[in-house]
Amino acid sequence: MVGDLGLVEVLCALGLVCIWIWYYLGATYGFWKNLGVPGPEPLKLYGNFKDITLGRAAFGPALKEMCDPYPEAAMVGIYARRTPILLLRDPELIKDVLIKDFSTFSERGTPVNEKLEPLSVHLFNLESKRWRFLRPKLSPAFTSGKMRHMFSLILECANYFEEYLNRLADKGEPIDCREITAKFTTDVIGSCAFGLQMNSLADEDSEFRKMGRKVFQFDRRSRILMTIRNAAPWLYQLLGKPVLPKEVTEFFVSTVKQTMDYRRENNVKRGDLIDMLMEIKDSPEKSDCELTDNLITAQAFVFFVAGFETSSTTISHALYELSQRQDLQDKLRKEINESLKSNNGNISYESIKDMKYLHMVFQETLRLRPPVYFHMRKAIEKYTFRDNGITIPKGQRVWIPVWEIHQNPEHYPNPEVFDPERFSAENIAARHPMTYLPFGDGPRNCIGARFAVYQTKLGLIKILANFKVDVCEKTQIPYVPSPKGILLDTTEGIHLKFIKLDQSQS
Repeated sequence: MVGDLGLVEVLCALGLVCIWIWYYLGATYGFWKNLGVPGPEPLKLYGNFKDITLGRAAFGPALKEMCDPYPEAAMVGIYARRTPILLLRDPELIKDVLIKDFSTFSERGTPVNEKLEPLSVHLFNLESKRWRFLRPKLSPAFTSGKMRHMFSLILECANYFEEYLNRLADKGEPIDCREITAKFTTDVIGSCAFGLQMNSLADEDSEFRKMGRKVFQFDRRSRILMTIRNAAPWLYQLLGKPVLPKEVTEFFVSTVKQTMDYRRENNVKRGDLIDMLMEIKDSPEKSDCELTDNLITAQAFVFFVAGFETSSTTISHALYELSQRQDLQDKLRKEINESLKSNNGNISYESIKDMKYLHMVFQETLRLRPPVYFHMRKAIEKYTFRDNGITIPKGQRVWIPVWEIHQNPEHYPNPEVFDPERFSAENIAARHPMTYLPFGDGPRNCIGARFAVYQTKLGLIKILANFKVDVCEKTQIPYVPSPKGILLDTTEGIHLKFIKLDQSQS
């Protein structure tokens, strides 16, 4: 009897534990209903993120699917596992969060574990205190004056890019646009920010290109660790396994240190990002936060990662769309050739600014294929939205679903169609500015947006001035976003055919 009673007690205890776990997993699921915010029903353990967590759906399309049943809703409430997330869709409310009431939403709410992930303490992730110190210190690196200074360096890389493309095109094989453009932008970042020749185009074994690939290789291990980091930071700390491979961290820490040491020893001044980071580090008396080596290195790291990946993605997506619309490609090429002719075959900072249709193509590419699926903010105090009077608590996470906004037919009729005319002056003026957010907006927008614009446009000019870009047997049509990455990519890559213009016209 005693043994039987002991077994019964154990089973009852286990049952109570299971009941508690079951309750715990769904304890927050009434949050949005109580506030009167519409949203899809969550599932235990996953919330509304089952397909995302299991790698079945990309973030952007998945968030859009959650919003679609509520076309009139200014906001939609969802759950990332147990955590309530507010998807903000109304342009005026988005403006409040990003600009008008920025002081309440000055943080992104990204988990940061500096000890385990030393390169995570960069501008994108930083809490308000260190962000407010660093942002104005780094902003001068991206002014129009600095861009004019760096333009010759970008152009030099673009000329090498043109030579590289000629060699590839001679082979007559489909070209992996994502890879070749990533090599180009890696070289640009290396020259402009680090003062280094990364040789990604010339050297297949370039260390910087290898590290760039590793940063965005989200295998099953990385996805599991990222889920744990977001859902249970304490467990992530206990495991002691960082999402970012250790070799990537060690590479960037050593590279930045060696570059700074060399410049100090040889009194080298280039006026670039590294110089600015050195000045910040060497002037600790001007700071009210600790300027650790990790903090300094992380800023160089994020500029490298964001600078090469988003721009190469945008170039590739523009080529993908133009390869299927030869009329638009011809129109853009005509503008490029007219500009080259009027400038004696040269490309200048000013001539790129004057290419209106190129800018329209650039903007429409980012509208249809935004590299960043959503922008994150966190309320640092209790906040009440105007109009609907809904109050969210301190710490509430607010996401702005860029993909859903950009593909909302209320803002962009026939949103799946690539149409650069959406960005004529008249059409831009007729839309709310918060319906176009590839770089975010407000004080915490993308600091390197101007750099990305010129890097991307120069890459497109070099390609389209010399090649007709067309689809081939390896081109994935229709476009299918990959569920494996945190930034937009396709499941099969972007493979296109490059035909030298003298051949195509003969």
